[in-house]
Amino acid sequence: MSTAAGGAAPAVRDNAAASRLEAGAGGELGYAEYLLAPGTITFTHTRVPASARGHGVGTQLIEAGLELARRRGLKVIPKCPFFATYMRTHPETHELLALEGRKFLDAPGT
Repeated sequence: MSTAAGGAAPAVRDNAAASRLEAGAGGELGYAEYLLAPGTITFTHTRVPASARGHGVGTQLIEAGLELARRRGLKVIPKCPFFATYMRTHPETHELLALEGRKFLDAPGT
């Protein structure tokens, strides 16, 4: 899986053996970890190297993860706060939410 656009954004690949999406950034590796269960994909943790922050690597990982869910017909549980924040602010992704994933979109502190 590659989401590089014109070479500007890092390529994102699905490292299924490690249950994570990976994107090389500045010689370091950013990743979004996930757990698969029947009918769902749970995103648990996203890490973007400090040297790559602010360059869209995290967004590329999220968008690749949501596309993976769409292609496989999976519903999303965004336990990772980064995924939850993205989905909260992008209503077009809400159709991907699993019922149990909706609680993660509640505003912090509610």
